Amino acid sequence: MNDTTKKYLYDIKKSVDSITIHLGGINNFKLFSGNLTVRRAVERELEIIGEAMTHLLSIEPEIKIADAKKIIAMRNRIIHGYDSVDDAVVWNVVIKSLPVLKGEVAKLLE
Repeated sequence: MNDTTKKYLYDIKKSVDSITIHLGGINNFKLFSGNLTVRRAVERELEIIGEAMTHLLSIEPEIKIADAKKIIAMRNRIIHGYDSVDDAVVWNVVIKSLPVLKGEVAKLLE
């Protein structure tokens, strides 16, 4: 694995970890959806994850990350469709998809 690939994987890892920090113990949708600052911070980290994934796939198209295309689509939706971002979809990604992504990235970085 080359250094550029590692850089993008570390960027993804850092943003996943940052989402946990931004959530600060928020563990339900009601609290998440009621906190604009946290929602925006999480959305920003998802943008970074999606951008890093775009670059990663451009240099390593065969990399084994299950939902790589969905991650990029989420980034595009947040950036280009900011006025139609569904908080429930973002929360679902945080709860269900990020733990999987974190594990995949950790395995790739081993």
